[in-house]
Amino acid sequence: MSAAEQLDQFASLPKAELHLHIEGTLEPQMLLDLAEKHGVPLPYQTLEAVERAYNFDNLQSFLDLYYLGAGVLREAEDFYELMKAYLLRCRGQNIVHTEMMFDPQTHLARGIPFEVFMEGFLAAIDEARKTWHQSSRLLMCFLRDQSEADAFNTLELAKPYLQHIEAVGLDSAEVGHPPKKFVRVFQAAADLGLKRIAHAGEEGGPDYILEALDLLEVSRIDHGVQAARDDQLLARLAESRVPLTVCPLSNVKLKVFNELVEHPLFDMLSRGLCVTVNSDDPAYFGGYLDENYSQLIQCFRPSEAQVKQLLRNSFEASFLSDDDKSRWLSELA
Repeated sequence: MSAAEQLDQFASLPKAELHLHIEGTLEPQMLLDLAEKHGVPLPYQTLEAVERAYNFDNLQSFLDLYYLGAGVLREAEDFYELMKAYLLRCRGQNIVHTEMMFDPQTHLARGIPFEVFMEGFLAAIDEARKTWHQSSRLLMCFLRDQSEADAFNTLELAKPYLQHIEAVGLDSAEVGHPPKKFVRVFQAAADLGLKRIAHAGEEGGPDYILEALDLLEVSRIDHGVQAARDDQLLARLAESRVPLTVCPLSNVKLKVFNELVEHPLFDMLSRGLCVTVNSDDPAYFGGYLDENYSQLIQCFRPSEAQVKQLLRNSFEASFLSDDDKSRWLSELA
């Protein structure tokens, strides 16, 4: 089967996305429009200037622009439009289930109350569910470069909305902020019935993945690509089937790997790991889920069985009910 034929087949298949930061779907034009709406000064005056700025040397250079961009999100309507735009992309790409991360601290620090962004997010989620039966979950992330006390405060503010939040996670600048910093707040989240995930092994080493597994007791690792440096860890992940939500284009854009051909995703897949493909912050990293798959297929020319396994993994690794997982896995089969 040619790459073009694989891409055509892929487009028609149901898929799940599990590693998507909703703030990272802020497209350049929406950034400019909202900045004008709210009178927010930006160092960029044209669409071309914003697009040129979306080039990064590392994770921190991306985060600097990411937080600048989030500053234009002020009202519930802004968060509604942001969420709606992404969910419409899900509809167009046959992403039947999505699990979206959001960063409350990014907005709370700007004086945006919890109820403002939650009102916007939930309105768009409810509309998509009613209109085309879009399945989705919200995952609340703590910023690891902030304090444990601030994470506890965020968890407290989230309590009125726990019925809408599936899990807590850990994101932002990884190096120098190991998972062990948040053991107590993750346990408090577990006590509230929340699942646990964490970014680990993107820029940090395999030891960060081990800490997330052993100290935070996560059920899923976001990124996790540095596990490729540790054969013992790879064997453990293969045996346990703890999923890795891998983001290939993000890893290349942030210089985790210089070129896509260096990416270990298919090697990890061949070793039996539950790896999945995701888009991370697609507005900044050059593509949504379909573009990640497209570039992987064109670069690696995987077999039909490998592509199908990645899609099956996306449902296996999700927080869907067993019945819903079975339904989508049956459709893939």
